[in-house]
Amino acid sequence: MELYEKVYVKPAFLESDHGEIPCQQCHGGDPDNHDWRTVHEGIIRDPTYPDPAAVCGDCHEEIVAAAAASLHFTLEPMKAAIRKRAGKGNPEVHRVLGSAMDRHCLVCHASCGQCHISRPEYARGGFLSGHRFVKTPPMDTTCASCHGGRVHGEYTGANSDFEADVHYGDEEMTCMDCHKSPEMHAAAPGIESRLDLPERPECRACHADDAKDGTNRSHAIHRGKVACQVCHAQAAKSCFLCHVGTDKKGLPYFKCKDTRILFKIGLNPARSDERPEEYVVVRHPPVAPQTFDAYVKGGLIRFDDLPTWKPGFPHNIRRVTRQNKACNNCHGNRTLFLGPSDLAPWEIAANSKVVVPDERVPKKVDQSKE
Repeated sequence: MELYEKVYVKPAFLESDHGEIPCQQCHGGDPDNHDWRTVHEGIIRDPTYPDPAAVCGDCHEEIVAAAAASLHFTLEPMKAAIRKRAGKGNPEVHRVLGSAMDRHCLVCHASCGQCHISRPEYARGGFLSGHRFVKTPPMDTTCASCHGGRVHGEYTGANSDFEADVHYGDEEMTCMDCHKSPEMHAAAPGIESRLDLPERPECRACHADDAKDGTNRSHAIHRGKVACQVCHAQAAKSCFLCHVGTDKKGLPYFKCKDTRILFKIGLNPARSDERPEEYVVVRHPPVAPQTFDAYVKGGLIRFDDLPTWKPGFPHNIRRVTRQNKACNNCHGNRTLFLGPSDLAPWEIAANSKVVVPDERVPKKVDQSKE
């Protein structure tokens, strides 16, 4: 984005309801100060974070109250995972880990302004449309700024050798066609996993007939046993061994040792009435026992309490995929199923509920009898 695009305020904004509000009412500063050397002292870049009610609450009280407790705003699932891996021990360890996460992991929070006015701060900002308030955020400049490493590339077909998601490639749908306002703004107190959010999108919301279709033999056989993505997703990016730290200038950095495009099926570690499937697609997040060692050595003393291969939801859905073109592309294909050989020694215990033992790999089908 060009420099002038980051600062240019469109006349259409000045003529809008939001444009009638004095700049200093949201951003602070002294409009009577004409000294260019001091006029911007105390300016608040994003007045909608950490307290959106301070500037948006007068007109948008209900939606702001909910959004301030939403998963995108609080990033609670990420915090909860690190807390569990740290255990209930030394409060000082939790304090240090919290500070480290603030510097490295939690910079991708989504405030009101960083969805509806500018690109996220993580992507160094820049107005979406000359300070105009955009009701539906543009996918490529907001969602992709934080989800560009994996989800956006999968969805748009940027990963080599794999097609774009059918919803994007064939139907030209954006993120917001599935992830609508009620989900994005939903308050989520006490929710530690996005899977537990009642407003989350589900395949069957649009594909209810497919889910119940008794004439589709494959659906009838696999219903309730495998997640939709096991048959209809493509390979997706997994990341391994992330380390965070501070460089010689005091700037925070992270290093991820390896990223791979792969497809793995694992056991569902948390089956429930809502998610009864035995087999799910799994992907590897980059966390490792040493991730925060630069801040507190061995801080993740309960690392094995959570799997490092977690249920994943690749955004690269196709009706026909490599694994569902023929039964035995999946059945009897040990390489598709997460096994002991896929694990590093330090993560074997953590994934005991996710690894598929040989006896639970579906047997080959005798297609001559079909």
